[in-house]
Amino acid sequence: MKNNRRNYNNRDDGPRVSGIAVEVKNGQFERALRKFKKKVTDAGIIQEIRDRKYFVKPSEIKRKAKDAGKKRWKRKQRMMELE
Repeated sequence: MKNNRRNYNNRDDGPRVSGIAVEVKNGQFERALRKFKKKVTDAGIIQEIRDRKYFVKPSEIKRKAKDAGKKRWKRKQRMMELE
C-alpha cells in the first residue's frame, strides 16, 4: 500500500510568501510604512492579537457585546433628542 502522507520537512516549493506585503518604491519608506499600517488595520490583525492576549469566557464576550449595544442605543437616543 502506498504511503500518501506528505513530508512537510523537506519541501522544495521555494519560498512561501503569505500575509501582507508592501513594496517600497523610490526609497519612500515612510509612505510604504503608512500603507502597511493601513492594510494591517483593515485586516484586523492587531485587534485579533489583542483579543488573543488572554482568554475571555464566552459569557463575558456576550455580556460585553450586549453592554456595548445598550451604550450605542443610548448614544443614538441622546443624539436624536439634541436634533
